[in-house]
Formats: sequence, structure tokens, C-alpha cells
Amino acid sequence: MFTGLIREMAHVKNFGGNRLSLKANHKAKLGDSIAINGTCLSVVSVESDGFSVELSPETLTHIATEKLQGSVHIEPAMMMGDRFEGHIVQGHIDTIGTVSSITDNGNSYEVIIDVNSEFIPLIPPKGSISIDGVSLTVNEVMKDSFRLTIIPITMRETLFGTYKKGTRVNIETDVFARYMRHILTSSSKKELSWNDIDRINGMY
Repeated sequence: MFTGLIREMAHVKNFGGNRLSLKANHKAKLGDSIAINGTCLSVVSVESDGFSVELSPETLTHIATEKLQGSVHIEPAMMMGDRFEGHIVQGHIDTIGTVSSITDNGNSYEVIIDVNSEFIPLIPPKGSISIDGVSLTVNEVMKDSFRLTIIPITMRETLFGTYKKGTRVNIETDVFARYMRHILTSSSKKELSWNDIDRINGMY
């Protein structure tokens, strides 16, 4: 499990096939889980200046692989007793979004990201979302996009400072929204109405 707080910007030494080698200050151990741009990956080898992780074919089809070059976000998995910040992030990418616009408002930046409309129910207003592994709050949700407010330090210290219109990003939706959708859709063969939801709620 992760929190969505980026611990380091690592540098890609090599990416080929299913193996990604990184130069990083973080001292990884063999078998460690580390989120790379929000994707949970396992350390398969440790080098003097970093480590390497392996990507499965399934992972490669669900993430923005073109961003596995230059600098990448890394966050080691939480340890028992660690301070909990950000929000619960699993490192399981749901979909790829596309940056639609970035507006500089002086003391913050408004970022709108387009996403397939089927994922909109998993992105509640004021809910949490992970973008390339960064824990953020959703300010507004539209038909097939959502709006974020990014503070200057996030722009300076993460890949957000390199984003432009058309940049693809890894998206992990809120874990609770994902579970609730699965429970509600798998427990009923028909679309649930508000009356159905009230009835279910009254059972607990």
C-alpha cells in the first residue's frame, strides 16, 4: 500500500522489454514493492546506484509506457508504523487520462484531465485520486473529464511541471469508490435507483 506522496524523482537508466532500471538514492531490497509513476512494481535486482523492476504484459497494456524515460516518480510501499499521509493508494492503474489544459492562476494551477466516461463514477467530487502516483483531491467532475488544483510546490517537485496539453497520465481512482461500485453492480442485475440505495442503506 502507498500514500501518493512522492519520495524521490529517480532517473531511468534503461527500459526495454519488461525490465526497467532506475538510478535512485532509495536503497531498495530484492522483492520490495515500489510505485513507479503510480504503478506498483517489484524489485528484481539491486545495483550500486539503484535498482531494477519487472513489468508484466498486463501492466504494460495499462500504463503510459512512453513516460518511462528521463525522470520518474517513486514511492516505496508503506511500512507498519509509518505516518499515514495522502490517501490509500494501491498502485493499481485503472486507466490512462490525457491532460486537456493547464491554467496558471498565480498561486495555483488548474489542470483538467480527460478520461473515458466509464471511469467518471469512480471519481467523486472532493474525493481522492492518484495521478502518476501523486495523491490529489478532485475539485470538479464533468461528463468525461475532471479538474484538479495543483499548488506550486507540486509543480516544482513532481512531473506535473513537465505536463502539457496531450500528456498521458496514469490514473488510479479512489479505492473505496471502486469497491462500492463493484459491490453495488454485482449485487444487482439492474441499474440501481436512489430508492434501491436507500433500501440497502437501511439494512445496516
